[in-house]
Amino acid sequence: MSSNPVAETVASLLPRAREELTELVAFRSVADFGQFPKSESEAAARWICEALRTEGFQDVAVLDTPDGTQSVYGFLPGPAGARTVLLYAHYDVQPPLDETAWSTPPFTLTERDGRWYGRGAADCKGGVIMHLLALRALKANGGVPVNVKVIVEGSEEQGTGGLERYAEEHPELLTADAVVIGDSGNFRVGLPTVTTTLRGMTMLRVGIDTLEGNLHSGQFGGAAPDALAALIRVLDSLRGEDGSTTVDGLDGEAHWEGLQYDEAQFRQDAKVLDGVELIGSGTVADRVWARPAVTVLGIDCPPVVGATPSVQASARALVSLRVPPGADAVATTELLRTHLEKHTPWGARVTVEQIGQGQPFRADTTSPAYAAMAGAMAVAYPGQEMQHAGQGGSIPLCNTLASLYPEAEILLIGLSEPEAQIHAVDESVSPEELERLSVAEALFLRAYAGN
Repeated sequence: MSSNPVAETVASLLPRAREELTELVAFRSVADFGQFPKSESEAAARWICEALRTEGFQDVAVLDTPDGTQSVYGFLPGPAGARTVLLYAHYDVQPPLDETAWSTPPFTLTERDGRWYGRGAADCKGGVIMHLLALRALKANGGVPVNVKVIVEGSEEQGTGGLERYAEEHPELLTADAVVIGDSGNFRVGLPTVTTTLRGMTMLRVGIDTLEGNLHSGQFGGAAPDALAALIRVLDSLRGEDGSTTVDGLDGEAHWEGLQYDEAQFRQDAKVLDGVELIGSGTVADRVWARPAVTVLGIDCPPVVGATPSVQASARALVSLRVPPGADAVATTELLRTHLEKHTPWGARVTVEQIGQGQPFRADTTSPAYAAMAGAMAVAYPGQEMQHAGQGGSIPLCNTLASLYPEAEILLIGLSEPEAQIHAVDESVSPEELERLSVAEALFLRAYAGN
């Protein structure tokens, strides 16, 4: 990175950043309080409050959101008449899955091969640290030239919409001229990228019942309707022969214009086993950024170990559908619900319950904020031009903010590049990316203040 005072300050602050990320990762802040103690999330929220107060933030508050979780808010005043920028991240994390499968404990930040490993290191506790680094670098080099609002969400991963509903009930709280969502990632390490589209998400729990109770498969199998077999039929109906998502009435043929995703690189990033084909049609970018994608997240059925020779009376599954940009999540939810009910065989009783939902997002890349970020990234990543990419994941708050503040310019950056393996075992963050993106955010704030 070319030498400049902001970059030098960020580099000097990295050891402190690592210590803070270690502390933040240690909180088991999974916002599923049936699995993890609520006290862990509350402790993480308190940690962030203290960090904001230490940096001179005013009006620091823990917001009790309608879904029973907490978000953290703070305001750092800038010069009179300055623009206002909202910085977003979230402190809740995905469950660690099988903790024994991790190379090192998931809630202990551990350095290995030049990366820092731990649940939330990239998604998105690292985003909290990125914002702090950027602000500290500006304070050390002439001051923060804009008003800064920070909002750190406590339930983004659960998709339960607490912060969205809170923002709708308090629309004045998060007003800003520009919003930097620190929950995305570069297309790959070293390639500066802003995410310009996000797929939305809907999540449904489907249950099938066929019998009053399980039956002996020898005595009744062959005629008694098997609920698990019926569920398998329903789930199979959601995919075509090539693995494409096939929900009745849902367009699955959109195309992505712009930066493309090389298929061989995708296979490497996704760690696809040799000889296993990718699913779907079109380019990889079409499939992961522009089209719907269904995933069966879990099935309730007897495990293999301990299974008995029985015809199953009931079965359940949790189904997620990523909603492409341009589609409406509410309408898509109804299409998925109708499809599941229609394709349930044998007159089996089916129930469909909505668990979560979020709208897709498309940014305005012609705004002055994008020009400011392009210039900032060119300095933070010498010789590299800022790229525009899509992301298959969902950040429901983006659409809420776009709806509440239609004049606000929304940018998405972050630390979740492919090597980070967010949501998977051995999630990690690149400290070099943390350094560069912190510099880029600081320089963006300075450039945006002058536009």
